[in-house]
Amino acid sequence: MSRLLALALLPAGILLGYIYRMDTIEKEPTKLLIRLFLFGCLCAIPASILEGIGTTLLDGVDSTLIKLLADAFLVVAVAEEGCKFAFLCTAWRNPAFNYRFDAIVYAVCVSLGFAALENVLYVVQYGLGTALIRAFTSVPGHCFFGVSMGYWFGKAKHARYYGLPGSKLYLALAFLVPTLLHGFYDFCCFMSGNGLFIAIFYAFLIVFFIASIRCVKKASASDVPISGGYGTDQPM
Repeated sequence: MSRLLALALLPAGILLGYIYRMDTIEKEPTKLLIRLFLFGCLCAIPASILEGIGTTLLDGVDSTLIKLLADAFLVVAVAEEGCKFAFLCTAWRNPAFNYRFDAIVYAVCVSLGFAALENVLYVVQYGLGTALIRAFTSVPGHCFFGVSMGYWFGKAKHARYYGLPGSKLYLALAFLVPTLLHGFYDFCCFMSGNGLFIAIFYAFLIVFFIASIRCVKKASASDVPISGGYGTDQPM
């Protein structure tokens, strides 16, 4: 059982280590990262409650296609990414959040906390085969949803600090972009009985993962300060 749990946690650990290494200017406080990771684990509670409510509301929908679309985009994606976004916002005023790339580190911590707990639950229930499949699909999926969330969250903080336009729009995109990506991911999974959607799903994963890695590298290379340093911040 301990080996199975280690395998379940390994993908999240590897991805988190990669994002942490890409934060080249100033490493984030360990306590803050642990807290955000644990917040991600806690996301599972409100997200599961919201998903249960959403699923119940969809019981009366007759069209299977509409029901699957609503479940993917409006229930699962909104619940999970919304809870992650809410916990990410706790870092907005933290004095350690003084570079734009920090937001990607924080969002990935929250996302991988959620993914790690979810992966443990799935692997304990379904075994090693599930661990191997999820290591290359859902865990990196959550990580890169976090990258997109953190990218726009960092731009929002940067714009707010320097008094530039677009801060509210960037905050909205920090929620909307990962939600749409997550919804599309889940809808393709729901339609996995259709060979076309299986092909679309794996094509989406390849393009999405490559684009996300490029985004991380570019954001790391072009990182800029968004405050005067620890202890300096602008109110949200």
